[in-house]
Amino acid sequence: MVRVCWLVRQDSQHQRIKLPHSEAVMIGRGPETKITDRKCSRKQVQLKAECNKGYVKVKQVGVNPTSIDSVTIGKDQEMKLQPGQVLHMVNELYPYIVEFEEEAKIPDLESHRKRKRSGSDDSIEGDAAQEANSGPGLGRGNSPSQCSVSPKKEKDAFTKKESLGHWSQGLKISMQDPKMQIYKDEQVVVIKDKYPKARYHWLVLPWASISSLKAVTREHIELLRHMHTVGEKVIADFAGPSNLRFRLGYHAIPSMSHVHLHVISQDFDSPCLKNKKHWNSFNTEYFLESQAVIKMVQEDGRVTVRDGMSELLKLPLRCHECQQLLPSIPQLREHLRKHWIN
Repeated sequence: MVRVCWLVRQDSQHQRIKLPHSEAVMIGRGPETKITDRKCSRKQVQLKAECNKGYVKVKQVGVNPTSIDSVTIGKDQEMKLQPGQVLHMVNELYPYIVEFEEEAKIPDLESHRKRKRSGSDDSIEGDAAQEANSGPGLGRGNSPSQCSVSPKKEKDAFTKKESLGHWSQGLKISMQDPKMQIYKDEQVVVIKDKYPKARYHWLVLPWASISSLKAVTREHIELLRHMHTVGEKVIADFAGPSNLRFRLGYHAIPSMSHVHLHVISQDFDSPCLKNKKHWNSFNTEYFLESQAVIKMVQEDGRVTVRDGMSELLKLPLRCHECQQLLPSIPQLREHLRKHWIN
């Protein structure tokens, strides 16, 4: 098996363009993309897929801005496009994502000779599988031990299947696993986060294929409302008589492909909360409130993520209860215990 990369259009066209491994491909206005907008150059971007590493290098060649998750690349500048992120070809229009898949390799005489000389080609696929297993994903419970158990110990068939793809695609597989589901209906499924950042941390995912908030339109309003309602139901059903506060919302720039609503208690009592990025992704404007997202889509027809969101992840650690600044995660955890007691 070899990994292949596809550039996938996210609006009504849904074309797929194959990106060969490590080859520069020019994409822009033309029959291949069906883009006719003259503000988009015929050679708007140069794409180079790094299939073994799970990302695509994007270089803006055209004059008008190309962006990744609302961050403009800049003429003759380069950025990495990873699964779960959205590439807008020009002026925040024509959204694309990348998908990596496994494809059967047809051996030829030359590859047979290479295998004979080197012995095996398994090392590349092994590295890809290790990368997939080491990334964030979903599991069966919010047990603190989840953060310390090596993925190599999970030897069931499901884990082997998940390792075939880039880890950021894991949600699409995980949501299908009955062992990981705590609630489902015709529209959504709810799963516990494998690496919870609080005592209670669930994800609500639609069955419909929606890559990210960037792909959400007014036609998804009722689905967003249903996701919110289900999130509240899960809190009522599974958090019991707890006095914990909860928030429901989305990450502005999610690491995982497939739109998902976080339902998270505000204790942040978890060994999986390990760094500043983890904390700030839930305690700055990087975390978009569910109701605010619904209102934005209702009024504007889309979700707009302002520039510089990724910089919020670098902010100093600040307690979400009393706003006190803390120098490190261990000290933040110790400080938070005072609020739990009170």
